[in-house]
Amino acid sequence: MNPTPSLTAPATGVKGSAPGGTAGSDRPASGLSAAERVLSLVQRQGVLAVLLLVVVIASFAYPTFAGLDNARGVLIQASFLAIVALGMTLVIITGGIDLSVGSVFALGGVLAAWASQWGLLPALLVPLVVCGAIGTLNGLLIARAGMAPFIVTLASLLGARGLLLAFTDEGATTYLVPKGSAFAELGQGSIGGFGHPILVALVLLGIGGLVLQRTSFGQTLFAVGGSGDAATLMGLPVARAKVTVYLLSGLLAGFAGALNAARLSSGVTIIGTGMELDAIAAVVIGGTLLVGGAGSISGTLWGVLLLAVIQNLINQIGSLNSSYQSVVSGGFLILVVVAQRYVSRSRRTL
Repeated sequence: MNPTPSLTAPATGVKGSAPGGTAGSDRPASGLSAAERVLSLVQRQGVLAVLLLVVVIASFAYPTFAGLDNARGVLIQASFLAIVALGMTLVIITGGIDLSVGSVFALGGVLAAWASQWGLLPALLVPLVVCGAIGTLNGLLIARAGMAPFIVTLASLLGARGLLLAFTDEGATTYLVPKGSAFAELGQGSIGGFGHPILVALVLLGIGGLVLQRTSFGQTLFAVGGSGDAATLMGLPVARAKVTVYLLSGLLAGFAGALNAARLSSGVTIIGTGMELDAIAAVVIGGTLLVGGAGSISGTLWGVLLLAVIQNLINQIGSLNSSYQSVVSGGFLILVVVAQRYVSRSRRTL
């Protein structure tokens, strides 16, 4: 996959930047020096270069890695995290965080499997309504009540997991998706050899990129993340923007869980643990700043794929267990955060 302009968010409205400029700069893009252009490119698309390098090395080291079937498997596994990470990207751009997405993902899957006995529409609507309500509650407490995102979403993480356990009798009840149903086809079918979850994730990421880049709502998110006080003085709907991104995060996590349940043909109760950390890692590795105000959907996509490729490469090695993925992902995360600080400082001094 190649990066497309529609997936890359501009830096307008970020930390005092002018339209056409870059974060932290009041000059138009055409007035940037060569060094500033390179640093900007590294910040936005550096992870893509790392991803391509890892893929090339892995393809030479393990011939089966480059096979089409293996590529499809990697993309399928990455598609669910990509949908969750899309919502996380919007939240982090505003300077927030959402720790509840892993539990909401699992809850959405169980609710979808339970409702699938009544057809496709209930299987999608029930998790969207419940998970959207959780996201809305998060947004209202953060934006209207002024509570810390970490505390609010941590409480939602525990609450959603508790609701999941109560609904499944402490995990003793597993709801199955009817075989051959339209809902099962949504998760297990394919077009051109590529599973529906892959195509759905790409469509959602494309829409997210367009919204972030081409709409006033997207520019508002960058402004809120750059400086909430300045955005308020500009007359931007700061509280509404924050509520909306947490609502979207809940909806996307719930939908990803429903899609996963359709693929697995059941509502698995033990999934989603730690998924919020994977989503945050993918977003930050993709170049979105944890402090808010800068980021892109394309970067998040490359970050998700990099984590998926690392996991698959560990499986290819065979002598390593999956816990090494956490070690490698943590190492990448530290390197990216250090690189972001270096790039930001370098651009300020130019």
